[in-house]
Amino acid sequence: MTALPRPRVVDSRRAPGAAPVPGWWRESSGLALWALLVWVTSLWVLHGGLHDLTGLADGLTSLGRLTGLLASALLLVQVLLMARLPWVEQAWGQDRLARTHRLVGFASFTLMLGHIVLIVLGYAASSDLGLWGTVWDLVVSYPGMLLAVAGTAALVMVVVTSVKRARARLRYESWHLIHLYGYLGAGLALPHQLWTGRDFTASPVSTWFWWTLYAVAAGSVLVFRVGVPLVRSLRSPLRVAEVRHDAHDVTTVTVTGPGVARLRARGGQFFQWRFLDGPGWTRAHPYSLSAAPDGTSLRFTAAHVGDGTRRLATLRPGTRVLLEGPYGRLHEGVRTRRKVLLMGAGIGITPMRALLEELDAAPGDVTVVQRVRDRGAAVLGDEISALAAAKGARHVVVAGPRIPGRPTWLPAQASHLTDADALRDLVPDVAEHDVYLCGSPAWMEAARAAAVEAGVPDEHVHLERFSY
Repeated sequence: MTALPRPRVVDSRRAPGAAPVPGWWRESSGLALWALLVWVTSLWVLHGGLHDLTGLADGLTSLGRLTGLLASALLLVQVLLMARLPWVEQAWGQDRLARTHRLVGFASFTLMLGHIVLIVLGYAASSDLGLWGTVWDLVVSYPGMLLAVAGTAALVMVVVTSVKRARARLRYESWHLIHLYGYLGAGLALPHQLWTGRDFTASPVSTWFWWTLYAVAAGSVLVFRVGVPLVRSLRSPLRVAEVRHDAHDVTTVTVTGPGVARLRARGGQFFQWRFLDGPGWTRAHPYSLSAAPDGTSLRFTAAHVGDGTRRLATLRPGTRVLLEGPYGRLHEGVRTRRKVLLMGAGIGITPMRALLEELDAAPGDVTVVQRVRDRGAAVLGDEISALAAAKGARHVVVAGPRIPGRPTWLPAQASHLTDADALRDLVPDVAEHDVYLCGSPAWMEAARAAAVEAGVPDEHVHLERFSY
């Protein structure tokens, strides 16, 4: 077990601790997205896009060019959103980036379908080949179109399996493998525009812009998703030091190695973990730290909810570990207030435990609310109680089965209370707190809504979702 820290006394007039994440990182990255779309549209206008809208055939083709350009730009934005660029990830967090990635993905896919339909109709309107003859001619006669068809098929597969109902039927490992075909689809679908697209070849500025954008997207993935983690793992190998069975379905893993200090992780963040213990090691799994990093070791605690988590119980000390991260904004760097409320449900309490250990706070500043089905299932409950006592924090265990038929963070015995009233009963001055949440998506949404209704501004509620 990680040694318990002594409580630290701080200036009560401010929220101390880790250096905050600069707010302008978020604003500048959002502005860059809109600037990209405006620039792409401007290139279309400069290359005669508006002028070509006069006739039916030219108008359809011109609109097809615009939708294709915007689809291409958003497809590359998708890649950049999940390339794990450090500045973008720290500004938004993987939770927000993944949801934005999903939204941008469906927008890009819709524009791509519009591009295909408009281009085919535009060419067919100016040809005597007919609709299907035009489709055949475009596919077999134009450079890169066969690749584009294959790329489109791959992207369709990714989008279809990303619909929530379809994704719910797939194992995470299967969905993740299928999702990787998105990179293949992008790589196959885009080259035909570089070779023959009017807006790509009309001027040196356009050619330079698009090739640079593609190179940045591809380079970002290779550097930050492949290169950086690989170099770190080879330079400073990490290995499993301890595997602890906290319950029949809960395992705690501790990793050590000379590279831990260089990772600069914070309590509450998560890594993508790969354990070189046999088949399946290529699939990464996100696990949050359950103890504050001490410079020599990293620790996480996971419930057995799938093949990847069940394998944790069979890990042996000495197993090599590959890491990507740290990721996420569930850390002290986003804190803006002196008082903090940490709320975790089930296994979601683990990053709260790490945050509690790391938070710079005076006695009375921190409250931990641990939601469990029964007290015997309180993951890391003894550790949290000991930490809370050492730091002068409150640790409240809210136990009991959930209220049936009601979206709530409360147990059934509190059904006579509203979610917000119950929160105010536990923490009367909750409106003056930063609130950190982790648990199932439905539970977090209910807890977030309760905190906002109780007077906590939405920007002071911090949470991390692992399903989108």
